[in-house]
Amino acid sequence: MDRATFACSTAFFRDYNSSSQGAFCGGHVDFIEKVESFTYSDFFRDYLIPNHPCIFSAKFTEDWGSRRNWVTWDGKPDFDHLLQKFGEAVVPVANCDVKEYNSNPKEQLPFKEYVNYWKEYIKNGYRSSRGCLYLKDWHLSRAFPEQDVYTTPVYFSSDWLNEYWDAVAVDDYRFVYMGPKGSWTPFHADVFRSYSWSANICGRKKWLLYPAGQEEYLKDRHGNLPFDVTVPNLQDRSVYPRYDQSQPPVEIVQEAGEIVFIPSGWHHQVYNLEDTISINHNWVNGCNVAIMWCFLQDELAAVQREINEWKDPMDDWHLQCQLIMKSCTGIDYKEFYNFLKVIAENRISVLENGLDDEASAKNTPKAAISTLGMLHAVFDLKRAVKVLTSLSANEDFKKLDLTSLSPPPEALLHHLKAAIDTALL
Repeated sequence: MDRATFACSTAFFRDYNSSSQGAFCGGHVDFIEKVESFTYSDFFRDYLIPNHPCIFSAKFTEDWGSRRNWVTWDGKPDFDHLLQKFGEAVVPVANCDVKEYNSNPKEQLPFKEYVNYWKEYIKNGYRSSRGCLYLKDWHLSRAFPEQDVYTTPVYFSSDWLNEYWDAVAVDDYRFVYMGPKGSWTPFHADVFRSYSWSANICGRKKWLLYPAGQEEYLKDRHGNLPFDVTVPNLQDRSVYPRYDQSQPPVEIVQEAGEIVFIPSGWHHQVYNLEDTISINHNWVNGCNVAIMWCFLQDELAAVQREINEWKDPMDDWHLQCQLIMKSCTGIDYKEFYNFLKVIAENRISVLENGLDDEASAKNTPKAAISTLGMLHAVFDLKRAVKVLTSLSANEDFKKLDLTSLSPPPEALLHHLKAAIDTALL
């Protein structure tokens, strides 16, 4: 990447807000062909900020170890190699033929058992009494960090979600998916309304995408989203009264090696058209952290409505609402504060102290910040300040016991603003 060009990009001198996200018109999705002619600043300007999808060609993944080693000469999953490397692992597997609430039920299976099932499934004409099983949300990178699987493209390297969860060593949002032809993922939007990127190691996928906001027209009369947006009963106005107002989905057929970028808050449904393996990340950064914050406020409001009748007799009602929200979404307001704090302090450290040679040689958050440039760090801090200011003023946040937060919100905001002012001198 040309860092000098990126650092001078006018994108970082604008004060972007949610109104800058232009509506996505029509079904055309840009295809990015050449690695050498597409910079991070191009991606930032044309796709991250406007929240538009795009597809990266297979040239962007051709040097990945998984593309070389996990695939047979004719483009199929190399089961023998995968068993050799991961045969003793235990993996999460969903049954695509069963609906449980608005998703598929999952179980944990030995990887070698799943591969044996997959082989038999193919041999039996893609049929099995066990149903269509799909290996989903496998934290392979966390379980096998020594394996040469892939390198995160620079376009997706400003990744606050994984930067934070790596720091607290609790979780991550890097996944491997493997499944036979016909396996699929029901209609959904990604965790925290994050961005996602998905790279096919082998096989082909079909995506049905709805721009953010379109999902409102797909809700039934009770306000529930459909499990499957292809079923005929969506056209029944007595059940889905606003379906006629929805746009047709944006359709993408993703080929082997290609990467699909899914914008923040876009609902989607995905089918494997062939036996397919993919690498997937969910990620948040300065461009969509405000969307994450809005989502958390909506989630808390929904919890509060559900247990409103218990508000008066329950002394710790606000705390209970936070606990329920965290059990459903994976985060509460106090952890969201700590999330923003970790992200901000990493950037302040680089701005104030620079990057030592040892850190720059490693795959660390500080190395990624340095690669993207100091103005990117300032942009991140400005976005963090906006959301922290809103969080600090939020009445539900102020009703919590904040004494455990260190530093206190006011002190952190002061430090962030001072770091921004110093960096821009």
